Amino acid sequence: MIETVDCIVVGAGVVGLAIARRLAIAGREVIVLEAADDIGTGTSSRNSEVIHAGIYYAKGSLKARCCVAGKHALYKYCESHGVAHKRLGKLVVATTEEEIPALEATKEKAAANGVLDLTWVDADELRVIEPNLHAVRALLSPSTGIIDSHGLMLAYQGDMEDHGGIIAFMSPVAGGRVENGGITIETGGPDAMTLHCRALVNSTGLGAQPLARTIAGIPENTIPPLFYAKGTYFTLTGKSPFNHLIYPVPVPGGLGTHSTLDLGGQTKFGPDVSWVDEPDYEVDPARADSFYDAIRRYWPGLEDGVLQPGYVGIRPKLGGPNQAKYAKDFMIQGPTEHGVAGLVNLYGIESPGLTSSLAIADKVAEQFGVA
Repeated sequence: MIETVDCIVVGAGVVGLAIARRLAIAGREVIVLEAADDIGTGTSSRNSEVIHAGIYYAKGSLKARCCVAGKHALYKYCESHGVAHKRLGKLVVATTEEEIPALEATKEKAAANGVLDLTWVDADELRVIEPNLHAVRALLSPSTGIIDSHGLMLAYQGDMEDHGGIIAFMSPVAGGRVENGGITIETGGPDAMTLHCRALVNSTGLGAQPLARTIAGIPENTIPPLFYAKGTYFTLTGKSPFNHLIYPVPVPGGLGTHSTLDLGGQTKFGPDVSWVDEPDYEVDPARADSFYDAIRRYWPGLEDGVLQPGYVGIRPKLGGPNQAKYAKDFMIQGPTEHGVAGLVNLYGIESPGLTSSLAIADKVAEQFGVA
């Protein structure tokens, strides 16, 4: 038996839940299909939990626009819904004079994105506000913060359910087909279903391209390549040395081995970047050696033996390591691009996806003509 529903969102990560919430509040009937037994078990639970300011991304890109708009919306949402967060501020640091031009370029890029609150901090002031930090100059981003990502997802889920949306856990999508003015989806799991919907959102993160390939009628040439960028985190034993988030100047593929705090005061370092052929969540303790080297560039007082294996996240990249520019933009692909009415595919939703989640939800709602 085929059941007909209005909207299906595949993936109960932070972005999928934000989209489902947005559609449900607009009065659409929404079912979220999630392969796991809980929300946010993938990329959404394996990141730095940072609210990004929007300073690194290309002018006019979806990442830049969604991050800046999403940041403002997210702070308001956290305050109105009681989601734990802190505006700690971030220091982007130059550890040598040679790195200062990279900081200047970062400030210019931020301004182009409408982020105008970055201020210079000289070495003397840095010694006062961060006595453990070694840097010759830094940029202070006061609108960067940290957030309880699981608390945020619970809030999104609650809003969605309050407006009639539901989540079907343990419901992996086995395949589908474009037919009868919509899309038919077959699920697996203990309660397998066949659902026909008018609107389908593919928000499965690392699974977005594989899912699209299981749906007959989606042109193969519209599905972009997928590359896995593995990022390892290590945690610090003992008290945090810093009061702010500390980021080195950006590196290809990421933002360098940075120092962040969680809401409990735990310091974590990472992520680094390594390219893998398939998702691999094992922490390689041997990578700690490179972490010590990278961290001591801005924290020379780091002692041996105080870094402990933390966790691994995988970033779904649309470009790989052998390409000149692989920090590709978000891709929110609608019928104009792939020709399938009622379908939106989200590809390459990596950092700053959490910060951008409310803004991405608005972009998807626009695809469906939802006010």
